[in-house]
Amino acid sequence: MMNRRDFLRTTAGLFPLIASTRALGINGPGPNERVRIGIIGLGGRARQLAQTTFPLPGVEIAAVCDCFKPRVDDFMNRMGAEHGCAPYLDFHEMIDKEQLDGVMVVTTTHARAWVTCEVMAAGLDVFIEKSMCLTIAEGRDMVNVARKHDRVTQVGSQQRTIPLNTWASDLVQDGAIGTVRTVLAPNFIGPRPWPDYPEEQLPEGGRADWWDVWTNQAPLRPYHSQIHTRWDQWEAYDNGGMSFGITGWGTHSYDQVQRGLGTDDTGPVEVVLEEPVEEKPAGNFTDREPGPDEAGAPFYHMVRNVHGPRARVRMKYASGVELLLRLDGDRAPGLGCIFIGDEGRIEVNRDRVSSDREDLMAADDRPEPLSVPETQPHIENWIECIKTREKCAADIEAGQRSTTICILTYIARKLGRVDEPLIWDPEAERFTNSDEGNALLSRPRREGFELPV
Repeated sequence: MMNRRDFLRTTAGLFPLIASTRALGINGPGPNERVRIGIIGLGGRARQLAQTTFPLPGVEIAAVCDCFKPRVDDFMNRMGAEHGCAPYLDFHEMIDKEQLDGVMVVTTTHARAWVTCEVMAAGLDVFIEKSMCLTIAEGRDMVNVARKHDRVTQVGSQQRTIPLNTWASDLVQDGAIGTVRTVLAPNFIGPRPWPDYPEEQLPEGGRADWWDVWTNQAPLRPYHSQIHTRWDQWEAYDNGGMSFGITGWGTHSYDQVQRGLGTDDTGPVEVVLEEPVEEKPAGNFTDREPGPDEAGAPFYHMVRNVHGPRARVRMKYASGVELLLRLDGDRAPGLGCIFIGDEGRIEVNRDRVSSDREDLMAADDRPEPLSVPETQPHIENWIECIKTREKCAADIEAGQRSTTICILTYIARKLGRVDEPLIWDPEAERFTNSDEGNALLSRPRREGFELPV
């Protein structure tokens, strides 16, 4: 099957000189052309992104795809038909038939790397929902494919384009609270092993192999609705994606750490499990009134009934900064973190900032909270960079480094060695003192779902 890049390479010379940059195979549309995008994976998150994207000027959602036809039908009935989206069950067919500039990859976590790499290798730019990968090794493969094919990438860590968050992050980087010694972040919940529930009847999916395609790299188990609809709580498919999960909310929180510390191209050098892993609730949730400076207060109610495997973890950067993953879900910036310097502290959550430094909070340049959907600046940044070929605010390398912190937490808990430091080399992306830890950096992939590296 000829991909879009091959097609453009072999046919560009047949077009007249007035043809669009898209038709000529030049990277990205021209500055005055509409950006045509597709969406792959049509769950609730895809609908949220689509609702924000449809009204934006200069961009068109031309096609959508999911291997499970009821999801396609539901999307089309809700909004796709109204906006003229072309529906597909096979994203390779969508790429071959549609003249797209970019794709939003909003699949399950275990399928995300494969779909993203296939799309980038076909010559399209990508918006990658978080967490961007299931393992550290496949995340690095994704970065390599993006660089090889010169793709514009935006990982869905939208706090990087929220003005108040970027302002607070710059304060930390610029030394407004002095030298940062410690960062406090939540102790998020991890995934569980699949308990081998009995097989359920496979739903009609619109294509005979839909369950095989949906399963992707993971072991092909008999169908069960708890895999299909709650995949984010099972470790074969995610590292803990539910609310207050490591790769659910954790990718936002730890990305905020990385952004504030200015460590987008590196990471910690030491990981220590501080206590045995236990099944426990996300927080204590005693009756109390949150204080005015608790930036995470609007999110407390979302994790009131959440519980799962947790254990505190401590990490250290080469600079000496300690990252302490200790906070509960009812007293913490669940989508952010607390930077502690020798001249004050700043607590950053999504579009909310507090500090013990009143002079900083009263600054004239402090941005107002968003008046548009929280993903809108992030999508707009991606669309603009598709045209300019500039690097996005949440480039794939930054996404790899933030996701790595989540997966390192999962690995430390999986190994279960309390108070034994795991020495991490962020350049080689390997442990220097744990072969067992290195064995968890990748997973076997089923035949047919290898990455195009």
